[in-house]
Amino acid sequence: MSYPLVRELAGDGVPVTVTCRVLKIARQPYYRWLAEPVSAAETDRAHLANAVFDAHRDDPEFGYRFLADEARAAGYTACDRTVWRICRDNGWWSSFGKRGSRKGLTPGTPAHDDLVRRQFSADGPDRLWLTDITEHPTAEGKLYLCAIKDAWSNRIVGYSIDDRMKAGLAVAAVNNAVARRGDVAGCILHSDRGSQFRARKTQRALARHQMVGSMGQVGSAGDNAAMESFFALLQRNVLDRRRWQNRDELRIAIVTWIERTYHRRRRQVALGRLTPIEFEMIYTATATQAA
Repeated sequence: MSYPLVRELAGDGVPVTVTCRVLKIARQPYYRWLAEPVSAAETDRAHLANAVFDAHRDDPEFGYRFLADEARAAGYTACDRTVWRICRDNGWWSSFGKRGSRKGLTPGTPAHDDLVRRQFSADGPDRLWLTDITEHPTAEGKLYLCAIKDAWSNRIVGYSIDDRMKAGLAVAAVNNAVARRGDVAGCILHSDRGSQFRARKTQRALARHQMVGSMGQVGSAGDNAAMESFFALLQRNVLDRRRWQNRDELRIAIVTWIERTYHRRRRQVALGRLTPIEFEMIYTATATQAA
């Protein structure tokens, strides 16, 4: 900007009129800048950039659209394009979403090998868990569900529901499942390659519970088909049945359907026409008698 030069020359005795005439700039904008060197818009943009940086530091895997969602959730008003410009100017890109120069960025965690290879079955409880995330709109905005299914009994052993899709959603689901099932050391958790499952928070949670990660290939829905089938049931029986006015209403409907209908009333051919709860109760009783 030329305005600091005009101010410096004015301090040396050069009239503002002369300097502005030589530099071919108007005087009124200069005086407005002199009264307020940092505009309110620049201040707001700086605060927004600070919020975007905090979100990027928390989840380096997020792209600019997710960072914009985080900033808006924190109370800032910003469109995706504005956040993209801030990320571009500062080099805040997703740790694995942008190709090319990656100087100064910490690489994301590597993807796990596919240990399941579309064999969605297990010979005992807590040996293979399947997980994924689904979303559904409401009048208040989207609601996200991360569910974990035991491939042995098809029971939803853990889940978490939130209005933001970030790594904490997956971590909360894992912690919920472990709290319900107890010791799950050696259990395989199979997912897609979404950023929430590749995040360091999620990997630390798996290591803490001594679990083993597994991931399907990119763009291959069949690699997690058993979990997709559960979400298809949820879609038909709950999500698409009506328009949802708020997140709490949809949250209650999801939990009620899982715990009351899916677990205790919906019989499955794969389980010998038993519900997941009945299947696990019979197995537990049989194992106790054998012991």
